Amino acid sequence: MSDTRQELSDPVASANQLTPVRAGAATQPDKVPPRVLRRMLALDDFEAPARRYIPRPIFGYISGGAETNASMRGNRAAFDDLAFVPKTLVDVSARTQKTVLFGRTYDAPFGIAPMGGTAMAAYQGDPVLARAAAQANIPMILSGASLTPLERIAETGRTAWFQAYLPGETGPITGLVERVARAGFDTLCLTVDVAVGANRENNVRSGFHTPLRPSLRLAWDGITRPRWLMGMLARTLLLHGMPHFENMGPRVPLLTGTGVRGWRVRDQLSWNHVEMMRRLWKGRLILKGILAKEDARIARESGVDGIIVSNHGGRQLDGAIAPLRVLPGIVAEAGAMTVMLDSGIRRGTDVLKALALGAQFVFVGRPFLYAAAIAGEAGVRHAINLLRDEVDRDMALLGITTLAGMRPERLMNARAKDWLL
Repeated sequence: MSDTRQELSDPVASANQLTPVRAGAATQPDKVPPRVLRRMLALDDFEAPARRYIPRPIFGYISGGAETNASMRGNRAAFDDLAFVPKTLVDVSARTQKTVLFGRTYDAPFGIAPMGGTAMAAYQGDPVLARAAAQANIPMILSGASLTPLERIAETGRTAWFQAYLPGETGPITGLVERVARAGFDTLCLTVDVAVGANRENNVRSGFHTPLRPSLRLAWDGITRPRWLMGMLARTLLLHGMPHFENMGPRVPLLTGTGVRGWRVRDQLSWNHVEMMRRLWKGRLILKGILAKEDARIARESGVDGIIVSNHGGRQLDGAIAPLRVLPGIVAEAGAMTVMLDSGIRRGTDVLKALALGAQFVFVGRPFLYAAAIAGEAGVRHAINLLRDEVDRDMALLGITTLAGMRPERLMNARAKDWLL
């Protein structure tokens, strides 16, 4: 990350500035960070203040999974089931976490996952995430369910990719591929685990609907979060007008009594459409939502450049296997195709466990959105620094100088009864 400090327009974040980061090493702060961030010592710490800031229905939409949240719990359990075997007395002073992905060198092995509707929680959420990612030289994936035109993010974030939700129809697929190409994106990510909408009972219980439906309950939820009401919603309406879902189907306002977001029918999307996209799209094509090793093989044979092993952060099929558990089998089928992973990563140790099992890169979602909500761009930068510092520290304690040193033999089953030698 550059040492240049930047004034921020966000009123929460602009009172102070984050500290610079020395390239290739852990953060060495030279002044106290913004007050709201002083207690943020890890990614999980952003959730509680975000819960207090964001209205209950919107926070429930962001934080929740599907049905019983079994997949969300399973994602974390998969990481907890693995323990490290560190090596000692290794000179790790020259360690680096720089990562080459699709021919480009990034400053960390993680990026920001696509998240729909970020502008409901954080003021100018998508541009904030895109700018912070570009400054940190990591990728940010713009969600097709975003409230910011993809063209704006292509201009704002030089490291941004675009993620699409598409129906199995030639017209919408062709139109979106052409639009993404015109905007200047070089990487297009198709999410493939959303044939139908998930059963998100938590949304019903919290009163959430997308687009938002005007109601007394929604009004009350906004009034009881005055900082969000004035600092996010009122400020957005005053300076930018009503946000719209811009990149998925008909343009629909965020707040409407009748509008429907996106395409209703996606259950006809198939491998034939992936192959059509491969013919149309000249940039890098990625599939997100792969859990079966057979699908990884078909993706490779279809000319896909990379896959993201993912269960949608536990937000689609409840009970779907944790990506980390199927990662080794998928890597074995992938050949030269790039394999990435998301869902459940919260610590530097999680990042390194995924890399040890064969992932070449990982993506993190919710914590970065919480950071954007409570402290704008400064919050996202702070969250990125925290995770990058953890990776740096963990590498030193593991006795590795490059991420290539993360091999399967650096892990053991923490639950096994016969682990004692």
